Amino acid sequence: MRDESEELMDLARKIAKMAHASNDLAEVSLGSSWELSTRVRLGKVELVEEAGQRGASLRVIRGGRVATSSTSDLSPAGIELLVRDALELSDLSESDPFAGPAPQELIASPPHPELDLVDLSLTELEASTAIEIARRAEAAALAYDSRIELSEGATFGRSSATRALVLSGGFEGVVKGSYASLSVVPVAKDQDDKRRRGYYWTAKRHLSDLEDFESVGREAARRTLLKLGARKVQTGTAPVIFDADSARSILGTFAGPILGGSLFRKASYLIDRLETEVASPLVDIVDDPLIPRAPGSRAFDGEGLRSRVNSVVEKGILKTYLLDCYSARKLGLETTASAARSGGSIGPSTSNFILRAGSTPAAELIAKTERGLYVTEMMGFGFNSVTGDFSRGAAGFWIEDGKLSFPVSEVTISSNLDAMLKSIDLVGDDLELKTSVAAPSFRVGNMTISGN
Repeated sequence: MRDESEELMDLARKIAKMAHASNDLAEVSLGSSWELSTRVRLGKVELVEEAGQRGASLRVIRGGRVATSSTSDLSPAGIELLVRDALELSDLSESDPFAGPAPQELIASPPHPELDLVDLSLTELEASTAIEIARRAEAAALAYDSRIELSEGATFGRSSATRALVLSGGFEGVVKGSYASLSVVPVAKDQDDKRRRGYYWTAKRHLSDLEDFESVGREAARRTLLKLGARKVQTGTAPVIFDADSARSILGTFAGPILGGSLFRKASYLIDRLETEVASPLVDIVDDPLIPRAPGSRAFDGEGLRSRVNSVVEKGILKTYLLDCYSARKLGLETTASAARSGGSIGPSTSNFILRAGSTPAAELIAKTERGLYVTEMMGFGFNSVTGDFSRGAAGFWIEDGKLSFPVSEVTISSNLDAMLKSIDLVGDDLELKTSVAAPSFRVGNMTISGN
């Protein structure tokens, strides 16, 4: 990966020089990635897929006119066409007074923070090893209990990527990273010949940080068996506890309305809500790109600004939106160094978006709930970012007298996201960064549950 980063950087410099000759600004993002995905089912290999790709993206700005182009053809002819397309498109574009590079005084200079995002042993892990990992995990699930009769499979995947960013304004940087994940989905036979599926997974940037492979399979089997006998509950209102996976999904829903693009497009219920209450005083949310080995970490953002920790919500009060330079200018605010690139386009994004862990042990959330719903899985997507209205299918367990009473399926939970976050009255201590959005389990004091 070291040699590849040098090669990518040299080519990115060349493209930037070619494009900058005719433009006020040229920005080049040049990347290479490699992915391996394997799946076994009942011990037999169902999928082995390995693929690599390379590509370049170019954004040019001339007199406020912005144009982007992308290509996977990195031959001299392909690069020449990439630059020519961008120049022609810029002639056709309308001038945008808010377009432009990041302020020069904010551009990051080396050395950039070292965040330990690459595991070379992962980049060299072969398909045969990946298949063996998946087999071991699935075998542990099938051996856990005789009621585990089937499996939807075990999947192990790994990826690695290198990306060079060159801005004609004076910034150069390389991002390198790796990631691996393992998931197991056992199936158990329930009454009336119904089949219940459960799952468990682990994911990290470094192979050594993954949970024990057999333990992942056993935990997946345990969770599957707990679903046997699932039924609906009566429609009504009750406290709802979201486990860490479900809580992460709720937090990801909140991320959209705080991004600059949603705000200037008037597609957010959080417009003009800075320094107001948006959640319970128990809620602290940060966007932290500087956590070593974390999935969303980055030393600099997509505009070459040094990464920084943004405290988004402090004790329930909204302190900042997440903005790139463009959305900051549109809103009359300052950038939060939150720019990300997708192809030639650029916009604000989260990095490691985290709801901080509370002091309550996760098991005590259930013990402190006399009656309610414990959500372990959500389906579908029903969220209106303008109004905050929220409704999703859910499954989990019914709580009676502080204990899990019986499994629940085929129910719908609904509320308003603003009201939900303000009603959080317990926050667990079980935060884990498997993905770039992470939250511990938490309890919402009251939600509508639609069942029988």
